[in-house]
Amino acid sequence: MTQNGNFKRRVRARAAKTGESYTAALHNIRQQPDRPALRSLRLAVAQTSLFDDPRDVSALRASGAEMRRLMRDAHQAGSRLLHFPEGTTCWPGKRIMSETGPRSIGPSDWTRFQWDVLSEELEETRILAGALKLWIVFGSVHRLTPPHRPYNSLYVVSDRGELVTRYDERLLSNTKISFMYSPGRNPVTFEIDGVRIGCALGMEVHYPEIFVEYETLGVDCVLFSTAGGTPSGAPAFAAEALGHAASNSYWISFSTLAPQSPGAPSGIASPEGQWAIQCPMDGQPAIAVTEIQTNPEGLARSWRKQVRNNLYAPHHIEGDLRSDERSLF
Repeated sequence: MTQNGNFKRRVRARAAKTGESYTAALHNIRQQPDRPALRSLRLAVAQTSLFDDPRDVSALRASGAEMRRLMRDAHQAGSRLLHFPEGTTCWPGKRIMSETGPRSIGPSDWTRFQWDVLSEELEETRILAGALKLWIVFGSVHRLTPPHRPYNSLYVVSDRGELVTRYDERLLSNTKISFMYSPGRNPVTFEIDGVRIGCALGMEVHYPEIFVEYETLGVDCVLFSTAGGTPSGAPAFAAEALGHAASNSYWISFSTLAPQSPGAPSGIASPEGQWAIQCPMDGQPAIAVTEIQTNPEGLARSWRKQVRNNLYAPHHIEGDLRSDERSLF
């Protein structure tokens, strides 16, 4: 209804401006060949259980099984893309991984990770994505060649069951950069049905430059995956995600672990900075689904682009005493 109402207002505005009849204005707007197409995507966001011990084979198996159950739920709901949180497969505990732990936090011993079991679960999940014709984006540890520390990553798997790209967290916490992970370097974007999507991870919601960068890259939605920090801090993460959605005029999918949900459940924020849908606040694994749409006629992003390209420079006042002197009323 909103989309139809906006279109009618545009027709009436043209008719008023040009003096055409409503019918003529309607015909001319429909005939415009260069009018950007409105695109939509049915998006699901997940919140999943916390599995923090990569030595525990049964836990790694359980995380994979839970992912695939939620994938089937998303498929049943007609989703094209399912977005998971940071550390979906396992979010290794810093004290569990510490060479000097658990009483103290030191460099992580990544030989403790059951990498072969993780690989088996990832492969089974990839195959199911292809069978369901469902895109998935999920958090996992990405192993590098020793002695390099791994990346904290998001894997992007297509509806053909192909691993198409990977995003590595770039702006790490003090513990992560000191003892656990290597930092990534690049933003990552990909497209589904003409909708352009970017990725962010971990604590990057605290850095507006990450989200401004994705606006300049022309994304329609950013998938932000987090483990949410502490339950008491989780609402701040969610509030910042809403702010980035509004200030950059794009959708943000906010995916976190289920234990965070009583304070800040996973959800999808609209470009107006409002929750379009959220998961339950009950601490349980779940998904929430909504339709996201591009806004080719939105003016806010094009205006900000002009502003950032020195729009105001020709209007600055030079040589006026009442401008230069700041001690005058």
